[in-house]
Amino acid sequence: NSITGIKPANLIGTISADGQTNLAIFSSVVHLGSDPAILGMILRPAGEVRRHTYENIIETGFYTTNHVTPTIIERAHYTSAKFPREVSEFDACGLTEEFLDGFAAPFVGESSIKIGLKFEEEIPINRNGTSLIIGSIRLASIPDEANDNGHLDLEKAETVGISGLKSYYTVQKTAQFPYARPEDVPDFMRN
Repeated sequence: NSITGIKPANLIGTISADGQTNLAIFSSVVHLGSDPAILGMILRPAGEVRRHTYENIIETGFYTTNHVTPTIIERAHYTSAKFPREVSEFDACGLTEEFLDGFAAPFVGESSIKIGLKFEEEIPINRNGTSLIIGSIRLASIPDEANDNGHLDLEKAETVGISGLKSYYTVQKTAQFPYARPEDVPDFMRN
């Protein structure tokens, strides 16, 4: 599961209809489109283990995606432990529940980039029993220092990446290029 390289480390925040919060680390969040703005994430098969994140998303229709930063890596990692439903990973792992602008699901107070999503659809992947959960972005909180003229600077946001199930990496920006158009491609041919 580390063969694809470094992936984003995100904490998914949810709440049940009766107010029980839940937090879990995911490495499978992916951008699916900008218009409308949607993200996807892969959920493992439920099997015999209850998936509180999934249940809460289906029950309430809302969830959050929160970038992991270096100061919370260890606490974020331990949200993957199989806590009983009545135990909030926010409390068990020393992370702060934060509710922004009346959004229905909790954000992680310590996270630099916070995204509120509305559940839109689930696409089952029959080959291995996983599901693609698709959500539309309804709220985004991004620190001013991470806004680089309309581009998100993940290094300045101190976003952390993950490989496999337990290895974490910091992000360093090495280059930025303009939007690629055929007429703008440099001549890479060598004589």
